[in-house]
Amino acid sequence: MKVLRRWKTRILIFFAVVGPGFITANVDNDAGGIWTYSSAGAQFGHALLWSLIPITIALIVVQEICARMGAVTGKGLSDLIREEFGLRITFFMMLGILIVNFGNIFAEFAGIAGSLELFGLSKNITVPLCAVIVWLIVVKGQYKSVEKVFLAASFFYFTYIFAGILAKPAWKDALIATVVPPPKHQLLQRDYLFMFIATVGTTIAPWMQFYLQSSIVEKGVTRRQYKTSRLDVITGCIFTDIVAWFIIVACAATLYVHGYHKIADAKDAAQALHPLAGDYAYILFAMGLFNASLFAASILPLSTAYTVCEAPVFYWLYTILIAAGAGVILIPNLPLVRISILSQVVNGIAIPVVLVFMLLLVNKKELMGEYVNSRLYNVIAWSTTVIMTILSIAWLWTLGAGR
Repeated sequence: MKVLRRWKTRILIFFAVVGPGFITANVDNDAGGIWTYSSAGAQFGHALLWSLIPITIALIVVQEICARMGAVTGKGLSDLIREEFGLRITFFMMLGILIVNFGNIFAEFAGIAGSLELFGLSKNITVPLCAVIVWLIVVKGQYKSVEKVFLAASFFYFTYIFAGILAKPAWKDALIATVVPPPKHQLLQRDYLFMFIATVGTTIAPWMQFYLQSSIVEKGVTRRQYKTSRLDVITGCIFTDIVAWFIIVACAATLYVHGYHKIADAKDAAQALHPLAGDYAYILFAMGLFNASLFAASILPLSTAYTVCEAPVFYWLYTILIAAGAGVILIPNLPLVRISILSQVVNGIAIPVVLVFMLLLVNKKELMGEYVNSRLYNVIAWSTTVIMTILSIAWLWTLGAGR
């Protein structure tokens, strides 16, 4: 009886704390993420699947660090950076995050436009309408009710798992590719490096760290609930990368195998799935893309406003970001998918800078006390920082070398 009561208490505590970690990780699978994973599968088949294991480990460590800092200090990441490193450094970091995040917000409204165009709806109508809906959800809603909407939307990502199964992939080849990297010569190709950095950038994006830590503080998670909050983070990270795996596998099984190696817009991806995997997979892809885009279009401006300022300036900046992101999409003939994937590459190039600040903060004994990083966490997080820096330099070098 005592064991049953103990488990009941633990379950209740988990559902009281769950939210920030699961939501933050799942916004990873936004329009930019879906197009990146889809393009990875279409262009390289299973050749990028192996990267998801180290990326997932790094994501868990990075997200857990943010959750821990929020629970222990009761402050958001931008507040800690300002207090510990001064206003000048904070200003330049916030300016950089603002620029990087605008590219991500653009990608979300591109996803909204592309997904609804699959049903014959003009972006000139759908994008402004969805921009208003996004604004109302966050500005007029209360945190608890908004969080419930976001949590419910997260479970829609199961549609991608269903779509992956319906695509009837080569399971054995996919599983082998998940644990065995491709030949060295392919790893050093410019296009492969571009897509690898985009995959990391869309999975461990800079904005996520600011949003997660602010959400932990907003929800009132303290050291007491820290262990339960950590479970929320780990669950979200694993689920989001399982979804990513299925997106890559589904597109490898349909687009790559049948010669559709370039995705110009959402219509290309969905229409390629239509004759090969049936109407059901086509509808799932379109609805899943819309859900992911609308969901992330709410979170990304929110994370930027969380990072840069506080109310009432918060609401003005949030409104401007939504209006600007939606407005750019209405410009005709923009290569939406290419720009969206490029925004994820920018994420990958920017993440080492954020990680350096995070690691300097989390290892401060006077700030974190007994909750400083373990040696294992430091090895994983610093290795991620160094590897992403090297890969970014390598990719930029290939651009200059014309490879």
